[in-house]
Amino acid sequence: MTDTTKSNQFIDRAKKLDCAAISDALDRSGVVGQCYKIAACDPKFRMVGHAYTVLYRLANPDEEGNVGEYIDDVPPGNVIVIDNQGRDEMTTWGNILTEMAHQRKVAGTVIDGINRDVSLCRELNYPIYSSGYWMRTGKGRIQLAGLQVSVKIGGVSVNPGDLVCGDPDGVVVVPSQMQEQVLNYAEEIFSRENQVRKSIREGMRMDEARKLQKYHFLQSQDYEKK
Repeated sequence: MTDTTKSNQFIDRAKKLDCAAISDALDRSGVVGQCYKIAACDPKFRMVGHAYTVLYRLANPDEEGNVGEYIDDVPPGNVIVIDNQGRDEMTTWGNILTEMAHQRKVAGTVIDGINRDVSLCRELNYPIYSSGYWMRTGKGRIQLAGLQVSVKIGGVSVNPGDLVCGDPDGVVVVPSQMQEQVLNYAEEIFSRENQVRKSIREGMRMDEARKLQKYHFLQSQDYEKK
């Protein structure tokens, strides 16, 4: 099996799950992968792909800016992950980048910071997740500092190739070397929680339904011992 085939299989499996199940699976794996306060610009957005990482720094006063010129080299299906160190007084992303990313079939964008031009991403159904949005440009204020390097998003370390998933609850990141384990756990958690809901619909008491599925321990690192 080629690396590309395996990567595509991980993406297909993650698309069938929600971020809550993956979050619990990350907890069971002892991994902090929940991006704090990073939210979708539209609650309809869903996103799964492997990370293409971008790092920004503040620009020097006499320096010609470079914001977004990497976009032509992002492979289709990747998620662009932008670390602007949480800055909320300037944007890193707007409608030209949205248009280009959508055209290139990029899976989505995640920003530790803010974006602007929200209406176009909603119109094109191009997923953007960020800490907020405002119109003030980053041109002349920030400078590209690195591509395909380790970055941080909402307190979570993200490396190139990590699996990035977004839905109305937010964004989770699965380290590339742990995709098999975390997805196995997430699929089990997703199945067991669905079984609890099914049992409730059929008239079972909730406490009984949860006990049958070990509900209170699904996210525990000691789950196998319960």
